[in-house]
Amino acid sequence: MTEPLEKRLEKAMAELQAAQEAVARTERELRQASFAVLSSDRAVRATVGPQGELTGIEFLENKYRDMSHQELAASVLEAANAARLKMNKHVMKAMAPFAEPSSDVPELKGFELDWERIFGPEVLQDDDEDTARDAETAPGWRDALGDDGED
Repeated sequence: MTEPLEKRLEKAMAELQAAQEAVARTERELRQASFAVLSSDRAVRATVGPQGELTGIEFLENKYRDMSHQELAASVLEAANAARLKMNKHVMKAMAPFAEPSSDVPELKGFELDWERIFGPEVLQDDDEDTARDAETAPGWRDALGDDGED
């Protein structure tokens, strides 16, 4: 037998309120998020804020002094883009549950987000690919020390 409309409405309202509270918590967390990433040559650390904006650049160990302008620019762009990608993936993972259909209220079907259109195709690549790339560029002694070079 189907559940009375009043009971279904009550469930839907409770789920909506819980979802609104969860979205508010997630938004607060995301407003405080930042990611820092080292370039593969370990010359530059770039930090991005919650909207992917560049909030910091560090030139490490005076390596920039021995680099050409093009090499330094490439290192800055590499680190900044990698940090931005990490932030995009973080936002995607944090917001994905809110797009899923409700298990308790079948009428709340959820919605699809085109993450690729929002953030670009890189955001859909598996984290395993990022980990493999980081492992290839990180010196072995950093792994032994447990220092992956990221904050």
